[in-house]
Amino acid sequence: MSHPVLAAQLYTVRQFTQTAADLAATLRKVRDIGYRAVQVSAIGPIPNAEVKTMVDDLGLTICITHTPYGQLWNDPDAVIAQHHLWQCKHVAIGSMPQEYRAAGEAGFRRFAAEAAAVGEKLAAGNLTFSYHNHSFEFVRFGQRTGLDLLFETADPRYLKAELDTYWVQHGGGDPAAWVRKVAGRMPVVHLKDMVIADGAQVMAEIGEGNLNWLAILQACREAGVEWYAIEQDICRRDPFESLKISYDNLKAMGLE
Repeated sequence: MSHPVLAAQLYTVRQFTQTAADLAATLRKVRDIGYRAVQVSAIGPIPNAEVKTMVDDLGLTICITHTPYGQLWNDPDAVIAQHHLWQCKHVAIGSMPQEYRAAGEAGFRRFAAEAAAVGEKLAAGNLTFSYHNHSFEFVRFGQRTGLDLLFETADPRYLKAELDTYWVQHGGGDPAAWVRKVAGRMPVVHLKDMVIADGAQVMAEIGEGNLNWLAILQACREAGVEWYAIEQDICRRDPFESLKISYDNLKAMGLE
């Protein structure tokens, strides 16, 4: 690889990114762990130029963002300008808004069409647009899941995938098989592990749970993934410690 491939998804440490001072301290902690890239998501109202200065000062790359759907739909030009400033070519949405989910199959189809329209506008600004899944997309409509429907309906030039390994598994899917299914249209993958605790599925640091990382990472290499973003929505220890455990384990698996 010509660049570092591991990125810290800042949503993992979102309670420490709401002010400029906290964000600067958090980015330094992330860099000290070893990460050289981040995904910007759920940070506080900090000026774009200030964020750019922070990452530049630490030698960090912003590889992708999670950007609110309303902002993408209503002001794509501002999104394009922000990402050009940050030298970030990938944009993602963290989830499908509830109004589409509530409408069943018709809602999935409508979202696919509208998301592809957003992606076409971003593509005109030399950016990509990706969809990040949870497990609700594994609802079935006949022989296909909602996630199948979404990626089959939307033009692959304008809607990419940002698969989340935990949520694919949570929905009953096979993460490695799904990575192969979206090969060539997934610049960034979301990695998180799964364990069973007190009879429930819970999130875990990479390599500390039950997912088949040998198969998943091999599929990612074959699928042309550029960046591997580590995200843990809920940590059962200090979230910076969780990011370090995942980083160290993935580095031991051959990534960094």
